[in-house]
Amino acid sequence: MIKVEGLTKRYARATAVDNISFEVDKGQIVGFLGPNGAGKTTTMRMLTCFMPPSGGRAEVAGFDVVKSPMEVKKRIGYLPETPPLYPEMEVGEYLDFVGKLKGVPSADLAKRIQEVSERCAVADVRNKLISKLSKGYKQRVGLAQAIIHNPDVLILDEPTSGLDPKQIMETRDLIRSLAGDHTIILSTHILTEVEQTCETAIIIAKGKVMATDSVAALKNRRAGGSAVLVEVEAVSEGQVREKLERVSGVSRVVHKPSGTHGIVTFEVEGLSGKNIRPEIARAVVESGWSLNELRPLGMSLEEVFLQLTSGTKAAEHEAATAAPAVGDEEKESE
Repeated sequence: MIKVEGLTKRYARATAVDNISFEVDKGQIVGFLGPNGAGKTTTMRMLTCFMPPSGGRAEVAGFDVVKSPMEVKKRIGYLPETPPLYPEMEVGEYLDFVGKLKGVPSADLAKRIQEVSERCAVADVRNKLISKLSKGYKQRVGLAQAIIHNPDVLILDEPTSGLDPKQIMETRDLIRSLAGDHTIILSTHILTEVEQTCETAIIIAKGKVMATDSVAALKNRRAGGSAVLVEVEAVSEGQVREKLERVSGVSRVVHKPSGTHGIVTFEVEGLSGKNIRPEIARAVVESGWSLNELRPLGMSLEEVFLQLTSGTKAAEHEAATAAPAVGDEEKESE
């Protein structure tokens, strides 16, 4: 549904987006995750034909963003960080106006306004001035205008920015409900947003894509080697630690307080490429202890994000994947 190959955006003294490539399948919700200034908003603007790329190419629903911008615009719904609302209009009046702009047939417009009003939970405020609405309601109206023409693709830039916790939960539920009917790219720097809403994450830093994978797969990454959590029913913590440290391939054993008498818990790290679980299980059973739990430990999405977007990691990735650019930070606020 979305295909990006070598997409680049350069300004006079900086490269905001640097040779990025990724694909998004139909019906997916993909989180476009990165720190402020990473190039997220610039990428969104190129995909929505708001600005042309300096290099590379991008297709949305089979149409090139440079060669066929009007066809692309017909097939996308865009919600920028600040919703494009007219405060002097009533909600229903505004949706009628937007529907006409986006080419919704006159015979279908009233029905479509009713459908998106109910789906985005703004039917009860259709006769209110937009200026009188709370930020949460304004965000919902922004989503309603983005889907009124039933687009193939939704591009949402920081959709929960500035909302209170209840409004954030409601907005996330709404976005999840739109999956399947629409392909969604959700640009954000909020990690929990991606964890709770998206199936796949694209992590970007300094204008470069650092990782593209499912959220689950990203969380299962581990720097260096593998790691497992071991819970054993035994009296002596010291004996268990000593036994685990002798297991072939184990590089580090860290005790984790369990709070239960007779239960000892350790985080055990292994050497790179070494599967230590079979040997650990064998060592515990042969020692006559009960093995209550043995499971792999992944990294939190926050740990993955920090690892991939830290200055050192981003610099290493940049050196390995591209020639030096004039600059590597986006000057625009994101």
